[in-house]
Amino acid sequence: MSEYVEAPKFLSDLLLKEYGSELTEKIIKGYNTKRITSFRVNTIKASDSLVESILDSLGISYQKYEAIPHAYLLRNNKASDLYDSDLVKSGKIYFQSLSSMLPPLFLNPLEGETILDMAAAPGGKTTMLAAMTNNKAEITACEVNKIRFERMKHNLLVQGATKVFPMREDAKRLDDFFSFDKILLDAPCSGAGTLDFNNPKDLKAFSYELIKNSAKLQEELLKKALRILKPNHEMIYSTCSILPIENEDNVNKILKQYNCKIIPIQMDNLPLLPSKIEGTILVCPNEYYEGFFIAKIKKINNMI
Repeated sequence: MSEYVEAPKFLSDLLLKEYGSELTEKIIKGYNTKRITSFRVNTIKASDSLVESILDSLGISYQKYEAIPHAYLLRNNKASDLYDSDLVKSGKIYFQSLSSMLPPLFLNPLEGETILDMAAAPGGKTTMLAAMTNNKAEITACEVNKIRFERMKHNLLVQGATKVFPMREDAKRLDDFFSFDKILLDAPCSGAGTLDFNNPKDLKAFSYELIKNSAKLQEELLKKALRILKPNHEMIYSTCSILPIENEDNVNKILKQYNCKIIPIQMDNLPLLPSKIEGTILVCPNEYYEGFFIAKIKKINNMI
């Protein structure tokens, strides 16, 4: 078993200030816990029953995760055990954390809608949106980084997400002429919810400077999203951070500046931390979930 790793002092101080000692200990325990591997069935290409029959034939141990449609857990196997299988190569399944399946779920995309995924790579949430709408929504997926953009295009192809239009563009710079029925902003963040203390690289790249820079970028993206979201329509703002500076603080800023409101969301049996904004979700990292923040925001009209 891996040695228990303590959090860097600056992170520990931030967590203690926000959550107190008991919850901080729970969070750090989550950072030290190896997460169970999860995947979802890509319903564009396969059914749950078909995937289950193939897994059975391969002798793979799995469990259906009932709280999220088409989600599964691997029990005594690793993701790498399936990398060479037809399930992965043909796009019948997609390895994705349970937490990252939540934002598309709460966005509730519908057939025929125009949808923007503002920070789309590597495409897990984008292809989930495509599957949820049976490839019958017009989805625009933005990614500015060339390598990540090419990876996203590959995943879109493998997953059969044929109604997704990939744009190699910084979503902050989209023309305000655009307008969308729904927007998913799973914003670039510090990763303060997904830290894996079993992986030294995670801690090496993590810093307070990263947190501050992420918060600034997130605020800019949120403002852009609300400018190009159609009036009386909804968006999801999410991050894989559990720090208020990247989450509630950003949302509170735009609630004051824009004529918009929180649409309450909830889900049973999630490991939750207390959020400063009622109706939003703040997931505590544990063996099933990464730390995640999700807010559903409705734009009332075009007044700013």
